[in-house]
Parts: sequence; structure tokens; C-alpha cells
Amino acid sequence: MTSYTIYHQAYVKLALHAAKYPHSRVNGVLLGKSTMSDAVDVIDAVPLLHHWTSLSPSMEIGLDLARNHAQTLGLSVVGYYQASERVDDTTLVPVGERVAEAVRKSFPQTVAFVVDGVKLAAGEPALIPYLPSGTSWRPAPLSAFSPSSNFKLQSTATPTRTLDLIRNSNLHYKLGDFDDHLEDVSIDWLKNVECKDDVPAV
Repeated sequence: MTSYTIYHQAYVKLALHAAKYPHSRVNGVLLGKSTMSDAVDVIDAVPLLHHWTSLSPSMEIGLDLARNHAQTLGLSVVGYYQASERVDDTTLVPVGERVAEAVRKSFPQTVAFVVDGVKLAAGEPALIPYLPSGTSWRPAPLSAFSPSSNFKLQSTATPTRTLDLIRNSNLHYKLGDFDDHLEDVSIDWLKNVECKDDVPAV
């Protein structure tokens, strides 16, 4: 089974996206690379939309632009993430499954994550991984980020650090997604350089 390492920057950006629009469903893609045949590093996140209910033209355009951005960095789109407007909703919605499936066509080890809002607010690892199972996507069989899990964080201090960035630094207000860019083209949603953060010590 493939193992996945979630880098600090990827976790921070997707969490900031969820925190910026707590009353909307948000989504984005994850950039990374295979480090060997059974390991994937999830290095960065690109926030796509906070106005979405279907596979809209904005979704398709944003996904294509994210793919091109990944290629310029020598990376691939390796995953998908979403957060619900309800903090206790950790279901990968059908639209999310379709986007993840589209990503999987070019990256077979694709993973999808749903943000657990309750755990995010508690400073705990807040990602629920989904993997393909036949024609659908199912939650990973083992508890994610436990010692026996195939999912781990680059730094175990990332969840508490991210919560501090949201509550005390209000960094989520500086993040922009593709929807924001469509309203203000000066917003660099692909890089979000103002949201970069040093990797905390373990």
C-alpha cells in the first residue's frame, strides 16, 4: 500500500482555505511527487474554489492551471481536498469523487482528503484520507496519522502550529483561491507566498 507524507506547507494552505470560508464548501488540489514506487510526498496545496456545487467551467479551468503550475515546479497534481460548511461533515461528496478520479487518470496514486473541522479547531491532525475502491472512494481503512498508518505529517507540530496561524495570526485572510482571483486578478492563488510558514520542529 502506498504511503503518503503531508508536508507542512500543504497542510497549512488547505487548512487556511477551510478557515477563511467556514460557511462555504471549499476545495483544491495537492501538488507533490512519487519518491519511490510506493511513497508519495504531498508538498503543496493550491486552493481552487469556495463557490461550487458541480463540475463547473471554473473548476475545470482552475484544475488545468494548477496542473500547469505543478509542471513548472517539477511536480504533479497528486491529490484533491475539500472542506464542508459543516464542521462535522467528513464525507467526500460525489463532485469531489469525480475530481479525484480525474486527477487519478494522470497520477494513479491519487489521494483525496476531507478536512475534519472539529479536529482542525482542536489542533489535531484534521485530514480524513479517501482512496479509490472499485468505482467509488472510501475512507482509508486505518486511523490516519496513527503510528501504524500509511499517512504521516512532515512535522507532528503542524496541526497546533496551523491553529495558531489561524487564531492568533489571522493568516487565513491572506490566502486567495481561484474564485478570489477571478474577482481580483492581482491575487496569486497558485503560490500564495504570504501564507508560507517555516516547518515547526517536531
